[in-house]
Amino acid sequence: MRGSVTVPKRAAAAVAGTALLLPLLGAAPSAPPGAEASASRLQSAFGAAAAEYGVPLSVLLGVSYLQSRWDAHAGAPSVTGGYGPMHLTDARTALAGAVHHSEGTEDARGDQARAPLVPEERIPQSGEIPARLRTLPKAAELTGLSTARLREDPAANVAGGAALLAAAQRELGEPASADPADWYGAVALFSGADDRATAAAYANDVFGVIRTGGERVTDAGQRVVLAAQPGLRPDTAALAGAGLRAPAAGDTECPASVPCEWIPAPYEEFGDDDYGNHDLGDRPASQKIEYIVVHDTEGRWEGVLNMVQDPTYVSWHYSLRSTDGHVAQHVKAEDVGWHAGNWYVNAKSIGLEHEGFLAQPDAWYTEAMYRSSARLVKYLARKYGIPLDRQHILGHDTVPGPTAATVRSMHTDPGPYWDWRHYFELLGRPFGPTAGQDGGMVTIRPDYATHHPVFTGCAAAGEPCAAHGSSAVRLYSGPGTSYPLIKDIGLGSTPGTGVNDLSSRVSTGQQFAVAGRDGDWTAIWYLGQKAWFENPAQAPTAVNATGPVVTPKDGRDSVPVYGRAYPEASAYPAGVPAQPVSPLPYQLLKGQKYVVGGAVPGEYYYAVTFDAASHRVVVGEDLYYEIQFGHRVAFVRAADVRVVPAAG
Repeated sequence: MRGSVTVPKRAAAAVAGTALLLPLLGAAPSAPPGAEASASRLQSAFGAAAAEYGVPLSVLLGVSYLQSRWDAHAGAPSVTGGYGPMHLTDARTALAGAVHHSEGTEDARGDQARAPLVPEERIPQSGEIPARLRTLPKAAELTGLSTARLREDPAANVAGGAALLAAAQRELGEPASADPADWYGAVALFSGADDRATAAAYANDVFGVIRTGGERVTDAGQRVVLAAQPGLRPDTAALAGAGLRAPAAGDTECPASVPCEWIPAPYEEFGDDDYGNHDLGDRPASQKIEYIVVHDTEGRWEGVLNMVQDPTYVSWHYSLRSTDGHVAQHVKAEDVGWHAGNWYVNAKSIGLEHEGFLAQPDAWYTEAMYRSSARLVKYLARKYGIPLDRQHILGHDTVPGPTAATVRSMHTDPGPYWDWRHYFELLGRPFGPTAGQDGGMVTIRPDYATHHPVFTGCAAAGEPCAAHGSSAVRLYSGPGTSYPLIKDIGLGSTPGTGVNDLSSRVSTGQQFAVAGRDGDWTAIWYLGQKAWFENPAQAPTAVNATGPVVTPKDGRDSVPVYGRAYPEASAYPAGVPAQPVSPLPYQLLKGQKYVVGGAVPGEYYYAVTFDAASHRVVVGEDLYYEIQFGHRVAFVRAADVRVVPAAG
């Protein structure tokens, strides 16, 4: 099982002092006779590269784990053009299109009280591709290996990483020591970070991995082992000579374990009484922060930072860099960013943009960014009382359209390749069974590494995407793949396997009420329909759960479903236009059940002028329940439904 290795007692003290150090995977599954040598090729490659370039084996393994968790991803690039177990970057084709919020579909603000904010499609200018995104060509120069081989051959890729580490050690004027403690500075430089705090945080994570040790079976079936060195204490003084800058920390809102700098989004007025690119607020005093929204940028770090500093553009609270996990904060948590496409969610959320741009959507994300993001989310969740579950830690793809007219334009990031299972393990909230088969609910949980649903359209319309681990599970209208895919009437299109088509799929961590079982197939209530997914006992894609669900009140054949929880018209004071409580094009029907994420008041934040003196939080008498209705969450009025146990 993923993330289940036992940490040796002698390492406990070291582990306790290492923030967010996820245990590595447990013992490898049993292999057929003669397969052991084949399954240890990558381990041998690490040993050979370490010996050839004079890098301690533990250092090479630790760096690779923080890059890719030793996975090769079948030669597919990461979100920032990184290849192989060492995440050697070759981003010459970076930024082939416009960034996340610039494609002209979704109104990132999502408030009908203001004119739609749809930025023009544009590619931000960000100058030369930085060195952190060109490590593969440098490794080719150091090793004499071709760039193609470094991309495609895991053993060559490991050698390239060892050569880069050895070069970093020489750059610092340090000897090729056999003692891992002497390689702290080289590891920090390998991160590609340009500031001391981020480079040190990266190196600290690597040495935390080395202290803990562990083993796992990679996505290619390779068993890799890192022996624990619990007493290892690196020489951190070596970083002083690296010439890295001090980050512009400012008044950032980050945990001590996350290097963070302040790059503010502007709150400015410009022509025709317009302003941008966020709204001032007083959260959580004025209204509770309920959600954290996970995005990916579809743009390179430097360009995205330029965009968020444009007052005519949109905004989010934090950006996270792929190669090293560096964080920049742009908007204070008390203020409201324009990022989710739904004003109700914007007014009650914090938005995190994760760097990624090569595929649409992206392929894989670095361990460094996952860890940095998880640390930040844990801190924010603890500070603001946000539950760590999939109905409060939202993907942008699970934010509902606020009205029927906006359902088709909502975004689909971070996509099916974001590893929600691993992310929640890092958050300390792994998705495990909480009931037997009679619990009445399931939590979606495929094995990411081995679960490879077919997607199309990553590189070209209709073309199959490369096989890749995924958090997504596909839904059918009956218990078998011969049945049609489930249709989302709000989207209106014929459902298919397109990588951005959310009409007939669910995602890891989402919970649904069970509507039936038939052999290896399980049915759930989904968008007002009974939807089936393959869930065989030998390779389950969900685990059993229990909890509260909603169903229509007695005497109701159906109830409306909403994309926002706005107050009733009578709650609005003079001078604040009442916002319509308009239903989405769906119905919650009699006999159906949907999992409850929590109760929320009808609430609206009126903020349409630059002068914050006119801003108002309107709270009504109506109460709503957030529910997991389809791939996206939704809301129903408490007056329309009753809450019952799923197992009832």
